[in-house]
Amino acid sequence: MPAERPVPVFRTGVLSILMPVYNERGYLRRCVERVLAVELPGGLQKELVIVDDCSTDGTDRVVHELAEQHPDVIRALRQPVNQGKGAAVRRAVAEMTGQYAVVQDADLEYDPSDYVPLLQPLLDGSADVVYGSRFTPRTMRRVLAYHHSIGNKLLTHLSNLTTGLNLTDMETCYKAFRADVLKTIPIRSNRFGIEPEITAKVAKRGCAVYEVPINYRGRSYAEGKKIGWKDGLAAIYTILKYWILDDCFDECYGRAILQSLSHARRFNDWMVRVIQPHLGTRILEVGAGLGNISRHLPKKAKLVVTDVDPTYLALLHEAFRDNEVVDVARLDLNCQADFDALGHEICDTVVCLNVLEHIEHDVDALRRIGRLLVPGGRVVLLVPQYPWLYGSYDRHVEHYRRYTRRTLGDALTSAGFSGTSFLDFNFLSIPGWWINSCWLQATEMRRWQLKVYDMMVPLMRPLERWLPLPGLSLIAVAERPR
Repeated sequence: MPAERPVPVFRTGVLSILMPVYNERGYLRRCVERVLAVELPGGLQKELVIVDDCSTDGTDRVVHELAEQHPDVIRALRQPVNQGKGAAVRRAVAEMTGQYAVVQDADLEYDPSDYVPLLQPLLDGSADVVYGSRFTPRTMRRVLAYHHSIGNKLLTHLSNLTTGLNLTDMETCYKAFRADVLKTIPIRSNRFGIEPEITAKVAKRGCAVYEVPINYRGRSYAEGKKIGWKDGLAAIYTILKYWILDDCFDECYGRAILQSLSHARRFNDWMVRVIQPHLGTRILEVGAGLGNISRHLPKKAKLVVTDVDPTYLALLHEAFRDNEVVDVARLDLNCQADFDALGHEICDTVVCLNVLEHIEHDVDALRRIGRLLVPGGRVVLLVPQYPWLYGSYDRHVEHYRRYTRRTLGDALTSAGFSGTSFLDFNFLSIPGWWINSCWLQATEMRRWQLKVYDMMVPLMRPLERWLPLPGLSLIAVAERPR
């Protein structure tokens, strides 16, 4: 079974400043002083997380002194061996507790006074991620080394070609995030490949990305600059790697791949397009998880996203905290108290995708769902189909059953629903599912398999629209009698 997920802690009104450090004894103290001196917008408080990447020049002593001088603000960590900027940022992300986060290099190239414009789109609720660009118009800039500037721009253009973004400075250090976004991105790169890696992943997740001009005082290699041409080649490799691979959610927080296919972006979009004609204006989603489907659902009069897992609930609260149309609530299909807390007849549509098969007493759950609906309201279900396909994948994610049209129709009728209509969904996955789950008894789907699967979606959509093919999944739409 998947490892237990830690519940993320987000301290409201706190900015986590993530500072990777390696051999910066000459600049670190002045850099920290500038960070501590800056006044943050919106009344934000600071949390400075310094990760010393096993420095050898005495930087660790400076870090220790600074932490002792500012114990309420600075948290000091040290890597056991030198691994690189990406590894240090990964450690800082795991330790941060703020509602927002920004990466700050430990030198003096970037000016902490730029936190104000950098954070504003996040505070406004319009952005998920904000990049500080060194190449957009501003009042002042230091003249850079020509070849270094050209290298940055070439990498940015290559990144834009693969992500579809139109950034002017992908390689910038200054990136600000909503904490729930950054916490759930897996950072694999240990060195400077972290920049194109994160860019690819926020693009694939469909995050709202903004860019603001910042001041930049680049230093020379004689002054301690560490990035080199080998890192440029590594960045090209990283750009191409995450153009091909979909690795957007940390398995620590993401649902099991087989359960939600959260890595398959085209698939999620296709699934919502298929059910969209059946959706009303007041929608409740059961089992929202990280909100992969929630972000695609229409947000008209009201959208209530629910889950039972406290980890997902914390992330959902943070993701939709500024959206007046979206509410987040706990809902366990086995718990009558959760339904009573929500109330009766509160929505005209209940969306329940890949959830019902996890419930032992499914008819009881459907009866409870029916009480949430106004008369004439609809429940939209997506469940795994065909008992003969029940295999290791189903056992691994604790499916009680796979349905047929008859068994699902009987369950809906017993729960008091009427007018049920069915639609087969996802035909081309049946052979692969049977081979892996029933024959090979695999317990997880490889990332390359998910990528191939997701690439097949443009083929599957028109094929299933025009041909009456059987589906790996079954969609049912039923109505609460008027």
